[in-house]
Amino acid sequence: MQNIPTVTRSLLIANVVVFLATMLMSYVGLDLNRVLGLHFILAPNFQAYQLLTYMFAHGGWSHIFFNMFALWMFGGIVERTWGPRKFLFYYMVCGIGAGLFQELAQLGEFYYIASNNLANFNISQTMLVAEANAPMLNSWTTVGASGAIYGILLAFGMLYPEERMFIFPLPVPIKAKWFVVGYAAIELFMAFSTANDGVAHIAHLGGMVFGFFLIRYWRRHPSIGYGRRGGQQFFDSLRSSWERRTNKHANGFNSSTRQSNSSANTRSESDWDYNARRKAQQEEVDRILDKIRRSGYDSLTREEKQRLFDNSRK
Repeated sequence: MQNIPTVTRSLLIANVVVFLATMLMSYVGLDLNRVLGLHFILAPNFQAYQLLTYMFAHGGWSHIFFNMFALWMFGGIVERTWGPRKFLFYYMVCGIGAGLFQELAQLGEFYYIASNNLANFNISQTMLVAEANAPMLNSWTTVGASGAIYGILLAFGMLYPEERMFIFPLPVPIKAKWFVVGYAAIELFMAFSTANDGVAHIAHLGGMVFGFFLIRYWRRHPSIGYGRRGGQQFFDSLRSSWERRTNKHANGFNSSTRQSNSSANTRSESDWDYNARRKAQQEEVDRILDKIRRSGYDSLTREEKQRLFDNSRK
């Protein structure tokens, strides 16, 4: 837990604590999700604060497990990229945005049911119909951090589109950008092809939509600190550690040869030649770093990776 960034760790703890409290309260006949869950906006039990609290309530062990697993897996990287305050702001915006999308979806469902079951139904009768069906509308309750989690998945895919991921049961790794696109497509399909499956697919999409526009805004206003430097350092450190292990033996001999040749070249070349060679080397390294920023580390050729590795050892 000490290695997990501050906000991600706090969110994990808060969600687990609320879930355990909900389980304990259920033994004394109190349903905490009725208080914290997001009710339909026309239901008597709806409260504005529920747009925030519903993100910390969950409906079961599998529900909280998969949400917290995704938060642990992707949230830490995104938080390292943006810093704790911006990450928390993004998480909350995506969660609240998901709740708003869910409210709109339920409002549409309400009007669809009313218009198909009541003759001559019109908007002016909305509150009368809502009051007459209060018990049913109070049951329309949404819980879970899934909307905010889907926003984090989108952020990871937009920040590190070329990163490769192993997704069970796929036998080969896929790039993060295709992982996110696939998830969004599945949620969109499920939203229109399933009914009463107990999953707020529209809320998931809402979290991604709000996250997408927030990231676009930050990219257009770089002065507010949008970037991916911290997270990129995380990936770079992993790759450097791996390459040092795999190339240690081979580079042992080659580096000695290169150092000997470098010493010989230093003794024989003039100051002008030396400075020109070093300038060319730095320009090549800058070109490789620019390529990483544009397309990711995996876009480098083997020679470029080796050149970057050799330069870091000097």
